[in-house]
Amino acid sequence: MLNPFGAMNKKDEKKFKEILQERKKEILATVEQVKEQGMGFAQDDLADEVDLASSEADQSMNLRLRDRERVLLRKIEKALTKMEAGEYGVCETCGEEIGIKRLEARPVTDLCIRCKEEQEKVERTFAE
Repeated sequence: MLNPFGAMNKKDEKKFKEILQERKKEILATVEQVKEQGMGFAQDDLADEVDLASSEADQSMNLRLRDRERVLLRKIEKALTKMEAGEYGVCETCGEEIGIKRLEARPVTDLCIRCKEEQEKVERTFAE
């Protein structure tokens, strides 16, 4: 059972490592599948402008998804590197331990909930 209050123990760390490695494996498999399917299309194969627009929209969506996966993959790699260095689960801003519940919800996070809320507050201020 994960400890929601105290420090992360070896069992918790192992569980998060397995979660991160499994997610990494899923992303890499998806990327490989997209590569095999190919992203291009021949305009001659499309019957009309509606098909062309639909195909272009699908391609755009696939590119955005691949971009998100690339970002998530970098975050997973960073989390695994921090784990190897014994720094996983520590907030990069305040240095406090990140709660187990937060890590369960977002294993790649590098901010505790308090610092993340503060970051979002600042971002909202600049967005207005």
